[in-house]
Amino acid sequence: MDPPPRAGAGWRWLAVLGPGLALWLLPLPGLNEPQRHLLAVFVATIVALVAHPVPMGVSAITGMTLLAVTRTLPPPRVLSGFSNLTVWLVFSAFLFARAVTVTRLGQRIAYLFIRRFGRSTLGLGYSLAGADVALAPFVPSDTARGGGIMYPIARSVAEASGSSPGPTAAHLGSFLMLVSFHATYTASGIFLTGMAANPLIAEFALKIGGVELTWVRWLAGSIVPGLVTLTLVPLLLHRLVRPTTTDIAPARAHAREALAALGPMKQAEARLVVVMLGVMAGWVSSPWHGTPNTFVALAGVAALLLAGVLTWDDLLAERRAWDALIWFAPLLMMADALQETGVIGVLSGSLFAGLTGWPWLAALPGLAVAYLYLHYGFASMTAHVTALYPGFLAAALAAGAPPLLAAFLLAYHSNLDASLTHYGTGSAPIFFGAGYLSQGTWWRIGFLVSLVNLVIWLGLGMLWWKVLGWW
Repeated sequence: MDPPPRAGAGWRWLAVLGPGLALWLLPLPGLNEPQRHLLAVFVATIVALVAHPVPMGVSAITGMTLLAVTRTLPPPRVLSGFSNLTVWLVFSAFLFARAVTVTRLGQRIAYLFIRRFGRSTLGLGYSLAGADVALAPFVPSDTARGGGIMYPIARSVAEASGSSPGPTAAHLGSFLMLVSFHATYTASGIFLTGMAANPLIAEFALKIGGVELTWVRWLAGSIVPGLVTLTLVPLLLHRLVRPTTTDIAPARAHAREALAALGPMKQAEARLVVVMLGVMAGWVSSPWHGTPNTFVALAGVAALLLAGVLTWDDLLAERRAWDALIWFAPLLMMADALQETGVIGVLSGSLFAGLTGWPWLAALPGLAVAYLYLHYGFASMTAHVTALYPGFLAAALAAGAPPLLAAFLLAYHSNLDASLTHYGTGSAPIFFGAGYLSQGTWWRIGFLVSLVNLVIWLGLGMLWWKVLGWW
């Protein structure tokens, strides 16, 4: 959910309008006036997503309207984003998240993991990570999944063990906050439907690189480095913020009590599980039946409505789904228009001219590292992807990198970059805001984890992708 306009919004509007007006009025080498005007509106919209002078939907609608009233793009083209399959896939995935929440299936899964595997402090961390991975294919927002489902459970387990913000934070809570947060964005990167911007990435990869990032192919590439990350990062965190308690009996007792309060699995939960497994089977088998992932997901939504798992009022009340629909469609339209009009090609050629002559095996990792650490300047993974992914992918292709490898390497780092700060993705301020860790500690650990991620995904990942035949 977007925050309301905050105090001191004046400088936020200056940050939005300054670069927008400059690009609109001043000539740029290689771009004609319509191209420059399109770029100006796009840049202003992206800056607005970061600076938040108004909610994201307001920024996107304003930008979309400006393109039409200034005749920069024809009105039908401006509205074309709402007919894009990717937009409706994201919308459908948010409705699955709603079903997981209203039936409380997400809580049941998390507490079952804790009861089964939480036999030590490290085991509790792995339990939270495992539950996050189990939910990630169907909850496409790390804010909804991490902040809405996993954070309250991690917090309640910590407090049941006598660990609260302040003097007792190091008993268990500091570790659980960190391990749950770092598991959330890793799980987002493992699945095409794990994060709202992942389908957007697939759209860019198809239009710019001519490669299709299917649900199965995405999982095939991420499963090995992803599981290694989910194994090693909790171990690292356990060393960096070692819990001072070894008594996990209160945590296990809390999980048992929570499951007892939930009672036996309800019919709505059982129906949801059946529909979710059916949708996943549809995604996995899409190369054979040919039905787009979006309509497999919409079929699942229809089944949830017909089975009574979700009501029509639930659908209408799911603000995050409608919010994503409103701001995602204009962003996708603008990004597509930048590619179609040649703006991305001109900009990437100018910005990455220094890579000329580099072998792609050097250029591609360098681009991935730069792409990841530029996330220090973004408060949204979607804004980061929309602003940078097309240009970086175009630069990688120009350097001679294999299209599938380049598309996926940048795609996975579009999720891994969330490790860095306490504001880089929607769940980060929720976990950080619990008060278990200082900002300095959060940033220091985030940077160390980013180094581990780079070693895993640029090292083991490249070897695994060689096995898959991506290069």
